[in-house]
Amino acid sequence: MNTGMMNGFGGPSVTVFNIQRFCLHDGPGIRVTVFLKGCPLSCTWCHNPESQRPEKELLFDAGKCKACGLCAAACPFDAMNSRALPGMSLPGQMGEPDRSTCTACGACVAVCPTGAREIAGREYTVAQLMAEIEKDRPFFEESSGGVTFSGGEPLLHIGFVEEAVRRCRERGISVAIDTCGAVPYDYFQRVLPYTNVFLYDLKMMNSADHKKYTGTGNETILGNLRRLAEDGARIYLRLPLIEGVNTDEQAIMGILEYLDGLTVDRVNLMQYHDLGKGKYPRIGREYGGQVFRPVREERLAQIAGAFEQKGFRVRTGG
Repeated sequence: MNTGMMNGFGGPSVTVFNIQRFCLHDGPGIRVTVFLKGCPLSCTWCHNPESQRPEKELLFDAGKCKACGLCAAACPFDAMNSRALPGMSLPGQMGEPDRSTCTACGACVAVCPTGAREIAGREYTVAQLMAEIEKDRPFFEESSGGVTFSGGEPLLHIGFVEEAVRRCRERGISVAIDTCGAVPYDYFQRVLPYTNVFLYDLKMMNSADHKKYTGTGNETILGNLRRLAEDGARIYLRLPLIEGVNTDEQAIMGILEYLDGLTVDRVNLMQYHDLGKGKYPRIGREYGGQVFRPVREERLAQIAGAFEQKGFRVRTGG
């Protein structure tokens, strides 16, 4: 039985939306990164919007749709007959799904001749996931790499992740957990004995601004970071830098003041990018990050210098 569930997450299997191999920016060495669905935050600039909801989702690429109507005929829930794409006029030739009735069953994916549809999310048991991780063991051994659990927020699935990281430790596989920090601290305590490094996201100090841009305040995130450092965890702090949001002098000095006295192994300065904006229409949502910009290179150098002056090891990127 899984314990410590949060909002129904966890259990004997989880929904994984990507397993990315040969990763060089998700912790030490060459790693395989496992992306789990479900996140307590809804960051305006999120580049993996399909990670936010825990359930499987249908991704639809209108540019690939040829209006053949096969999806409408195959759908058992009549979810394909919601809205015609431009130029469609024949009955049944409806491309954009009705997401209020779509269950992401995959029936339309199976018959789509152009690959306009795909399912984000596949169920894995711990045993199935470990079999996938083991495929990359030669790369781990050559590079001192391992597996990184990411998301979404992997610790929402605490029962599953605790069991997975325990098995990794038993097999000598290094573990990194990429976290937004917005979970109960006892979740961290449950995985701490098996985790080599935490990739901890810190976005800003002002809680009202944090709620504005991510949907929730940052009190839990800040408290967990402090407790995790006090408990001796190895931490790579990840700071996404977004011009006009968290790159001004006040924002950076606030972070530095908070980190004073905390042991952080490294600070990763992450440049904002909009590479994920094309995913939003594919899952039926609007991208809210049009106003965001990457931090200027000269300002990036100033921020890096400020952290280095405080004794932090700094790296630009993951």
